[in-house]
Amino acid sequence: MSKEKRDLSPAELKRKADFELVCNKMEQDGYLRSDLTIGIVRANVLAVVLMLPFVVLTSLLYFSVNSLAIDDGMSNLVISYFLFIVGMILLFVAHEAIHGLIWSIFAENHFKSISFGVIWKYLTPYCSCSSPLRKGQYILGSAMPTLILGFGLVGLAIAIGNLWLFLLAEIMIIGGGGDFLIICKMLMYKSKAKDIVYYDHPYELGLVVFER
Repeated sequence: MSKEKRDLSPAELKRKADFELVCNKMEQDGYLRSDLTIGIVRANVLAVVLMLPFVVLTSLLYFSVNSLAIDDGMSNLVISYFLFIVGMILLFVAHEAIHGLIWSIFAENHFKSISFGVIWKYLTPYCSCSSPLRKGQYILGSAMPTLILGFGLVGLAIAIGNLWLFLLAEIMIIGGGGDFLIICKMLMYKSKAKDIVYYDHPYELGLVVFER
């Protein structure tokens, strides 16, 4: 469990209470619990380290095809900065929406199992799934926002030569670092159990594994 302390929102407290009931039920059924979570501050630092090679590689690809120059006048530059900030906010919202959309396809109660919110202490939006998922389903839902909004937009930016779009895509790649950290933890977690259940953690970054 994360050692970072913060006040939980009413929605998080409810999810915590519901999840504790799930944990009690799983433990009564003979499952052992393992937490694959990571603190938000630590994740934000490691995310940059993890995704930096991809940022460097995509930058080399972009600037091998396109130039660095921005030819806008001052008035257009102000508008471009404004649109850039708006675009960044919308893409972060879209990032969480894609998590929810993919996970809802596999969740028992579909979109009713999905919750969204913001950890205001860290200005971190999140998406949480209350239904159990298979390993591949969880990984797919975790990776898809970065694949679409990061690497997908990089490809589009390279094709049309738009530096603003490329910068947004790079931010989305770095922003997906936390998701890829969790994916790495999942892939490195080894278990010989035949029955494994994966639950998204209701208020921390990561998931909980139940196995027997």
